[in-house]
Amino acid sequence: MRRFLDRLYIASGALGAAFIALICVLMITQSVLREFGVRTGAMNDVVAWFCAAAAFFAMPHAFKHGDFVRVTLLLEKVPSRQRRMLEIISLVIGSVATAYLAWSACQFTYESWEFNDIAQGLLPIPMWIPQMSFAIGSVLLLVAVVDELVIVLRGGVPTFVREVEERHARGDFSSEV
Repeated sequence: MRRFLDRLYIASGALGAAFIALICVLMITQSVLREFGVRTGAMNDVVAWFCAAAAFFAMPHAFKHGDFVRVTLLLEKVPSRQRRMLEIISLVIGSVATAYLAWSACQFTYESWEFNDIAQGLLPIPMWIPQMSFAIGSVLLLVAVVDELVIVLRGGVPTFVREVEERHARGDFSSEV
């Protein structure tokens, strides 16, 4: 199961990166086409949807690798037993909040599908299609947060803490800038 979950987070991060690359391609294409007088207004809608997709697909990977912003000022000052309890409390709160986000995202996407909500921009496509990245990304983030909660409840060190410590041990402090 561990191998499957780790591959899922990597795939999610890769998908987020792919959407960023697609944004780059679309923006360059749009710039070139404008020089030839081709109207490209619909690309703005697609780029906006790809921005959301990039963000939500990248979240599980970023969370697991310690790239989310965490305020550790208190955690660094307390003994390890208290730190573990604070990590558990934080992960429980995070799990509840992320579960609500995932449920809301799925509900929102389902309602768009159910009511046949169509984009109001220049590209009239069903809204549930771009909203799927929001729903799937939220569910994957929920899986990642609950995964971390289980790791900590079993007595392990949170993956995001271990990843940051390993980067620091290699002398890589680039994420701290």
